[in-house]
Amino acid sequence: MGGGRKSKVSESIDSALYQRGWVEKQFATEILVDGAHSESPTHQIDCFKNRVALEIEWNNKDPFYDRDLNNFRLLFELRAVSVGVIVTRCDNLQNIFDQLGRGASYGSSTTHMSKLLPRINGGGGGGCPVLVLGITKDLYVED
Repeated sequence: MGGGRKSKVSESIDSALYQRGWVEKQFATEILVDGAHSESPTHQIDCFKNRVALEIEWNNKDPFYDRDLNNFRLLFELRAVSVGVIVTRCDNLQNIFDQLGRGASYGSSTTHMSKLLPRINGGGGGGCPVLVLGITKDLYVED
């Protein structure tokens, strides 16, 4: 997630993608105005392959969505990315976290689908196509 400690869920997804040729990627970008160069680094992408930028937001603060969408927008405008993908949790997972006694760790200000969709619907990704994958409670397996 580039800026914080990764959750076990994020690490698991990252690891599976890295085994399939995806990489963590930060783009070296700069602005050139009248011959003057200014570095303009982007945020590091969790997983990148074939012009697809994928971010995993499992339990960060919801402003991380703004950062991801802005990064997708910029990289799309620079023709470095064709599509952005965000993997996050659906709101209904909160019931499972509550039942497991972990609900306090996954509060209303953390990343989940109802925090992301208004940002996308409001144009947060600019012209970049964004695919969102939400992990639902139906995928929970008690072991």
